[in-house]
Amino acid sequence: MDKNTVIGMLLMCVVIFGFMYCQSNNNKNAQQGNKKQTAKTEKNDNNNAAAPIDSLTQDDWATLTALAAKNDSTLSDDAVNIKQVGDKLTGTIKVGNSTLSLDSVNTDVNAVAAVRQLIAKYNNAQMFSACLTGSDQVVTLKNDSVKIEISTKGGMITRATLNGYKAYHSQEDYKNNTSVPVELVSPGNNNYSFIINNRDQSFDTKDFYFVPENQQGDSTVTMSLANLPNGAKWSIKYTLEKGSYMVRMEILQSNMDKIMHNNITSMNFHWNQKMQRQEAGKQFEDRYSALYWKLQGDDDVDNLSESSNDDKNVTDKMKWISAKSQFFSTVLIANDCFSGDTKLESKAYKDSDPNYQKYLKEVDIYTGFNYNYSNAQPASFYFYFGPNRYSLLSSYDQYSKGEDLYLTRLVSLGWKLFRWINSGIVMPVFNWLCKFGWSMGIVILVLTILLKLVLWPLTYKSYMSQAKMKILQPDIQAINEKYPDQADAMKKQQKVMELYKQAGANPMGGCLPMLLQMPFLIAMFWFFPSSIDLRGQSFLWAPDLSAPDALISLPFSIPFLGNHLSIFCLLMTITNIAYTYVNMQSQSSSQMPGMKWMMYLMPVMFLVFFNTYASGLSYYYFVSLLITIIQTFLTRLAVKEDKVRAVMAENAKKPKKKSGFMARLEEAQRRQQQALNEQKKRNNKRR
Repeated sequence: MDKNTVIGMLLMCVVIFGFMYCQSNNNKNAQQGNKKQTAKTEKNDNNNAAAPIDSLTQDDWATLTALAAKNDSTLSDDAVNIKQVGDKLTGTIKVGNSTLSLDSVNTDVNAVAAVRQLIAKYNNAQMFSACLTGSDQVVTLKNDSVKIEISTKGGMITRATLNGYKAYHSQEDYKNNTSVPVELVSPGNNNYSFIINNRDQSFDTKDFYFVPENQQGDSTVTMSLANLPNGAKWSIKYTLEKGSYMVRMEILQSNMDKIMHNNITSMNFHWNQKMQRQEAGKQFEDRYSALYWKLQGDDDVDNLSESSNDDKNVTDKMKWISAKSQFFSTVLIANDCFSGDTKLESKAYKDSDPNYQKYLKEVDIYTGFNYNYSNAQPASFYFYFGPNRYSLLSSYDQYSKGEDLYLTRLVSLGWKLFRWINSGIVMPVFNWLCKFGWSMGIVILVLTILLKLVLWPLTYKSYMSQAKMKILQPDIQAINEKYPDQADAMKKQQKVMELYKQAGANPMGGCLPMLLQMPFLIAMFWFFPSSIDLRGQSFLWAPDLSAPDALISLPFSIPFLGNHLSIFCLLMTITNIAYTYVNMQSQSSSQMPGMKWMMYLMPVMFLVFFNTYASGLSYYYFVSLLITIIQTFLTRLAVKEDKVRAVMAENAKKPKKKSGFMARLEEAQRRQQQALNEQKKRNNKRR
């Protein structure tokens, strides 16, 4: 392996390590996020400490009595439940793990605070106060793809279960077949609400109880706010399309102008979600989880940090927002758009957090949209609960008004060049091979062979040049010994170039194979961890080609390496060392001293970084390196020293016709050599 080959390999490693560095933790951002959270907590604690509450006053009791009479003799929220029986109020108050009666409310400061919070809630609701009381029920919609549950409390989707996909939370799920269906959202980890604010009121739908109406089988239901005064009605209609992962969400209303202020022109929207873990490789899944969004009219998407706490204020209009994990996403698409002044926040769980093993990120979205209280349908949206499958996401562009949604960007395929290689070359070939019904391990093997065959015509001459360079090593060494002085460096270079020309060898031939393969190597680096077709697919000892084949457990955890060893990653490392050894046979030990140990160190570095990556990726690199070694041996066998010597002899006999460039180059070299000789003479005279 000549100097240029080594440079090519170093370039490839630098680029790959650069990509991997982009996936690593940004400690500085994490520390800043933690500082913000700590400051926020301290501020809340100070506010709470500054507002002591002693006991309920007579005015408080009078307000409770009036509110109870106005709301069917019942007042309640998560902590307080009050009923009016005759002229007397009775009820209970939850304080921590205990429950107090309303009669003993003044014995506990926290109980008093809970009751006053209830009073403020009902006073603020005003026209909507009758909707603050009700029963929490669940309405189910389902089709062949997804099942969703809608709660009457808040009228929101509280559970979304995907049919045909299993969650793998540990290696035991593969072994014991204990996996459960994928739930993108579950009760308590997905909350969203519509909020209307004016000068003295704030209506938040998460506080209201809805009544299910007009349910049509398993596909449609309307969640309505009942008992609004003056015949007003406000509803959220959900429609689950047949065979689709899309849920249409429409806001419907009537007579709202009779109870709403006419100065309200916008409605706020708050969405909080704890992104649930679905894969056995938690550390790896974290790297592909983030909050994504697309601006209206833009042809690209943006996202918050995958590795640390992050937040951003966006003033431009948005088309959609998504909580994206490695293989699944929850996407909210506006039929029109979300207005400006959107606040996005993302919290990354630490390994010391009790929720670390259960969740990936917690995301908060504060946004809004234009609202007209006299419009029968002021806004509509689509919720997507489904897999990050490229072809499926591409088919949903129909849900936009003349605008490409670019939902396929939720499939992590790399930067523009590598994304083009994956979407235009790799994925079509991969999908075609999948049609034969082979196991995914065989599909990857055949895909690797096909890619090598495609690259072979481009790299054959480069391999030939490498083999010739090995044959020319003794001749180059002889030239170096003939011209040892620095003053003869130009003459030595001319002789070496003449030798290359006679042999038909290219001194840059070692770099070319690496440069040609690098885009495909990096494209595969993105493709395999993001291909949902590999998810849950076993091959040989690997239970899941989209996750590490962590069959060797370690009693301790090593930074970057983790607490296990991946078998395919080990095989890739061993093969990489063998490939390095094969190439180092053509490397003169005196030409680049100290380089050999560095070349053998690189495979070990790959072991450290790829140990937590998808086993399918390590398997691909393992097979690719094996094929490369075979190609190298076959090429060297095809290049015979006596034939190269014969070609050199024939080329020496041919008349040398210099091109204009070569003539100018030789003239420049001659002048440079002449200047060096004159400088040497002047130095001798001074002595």
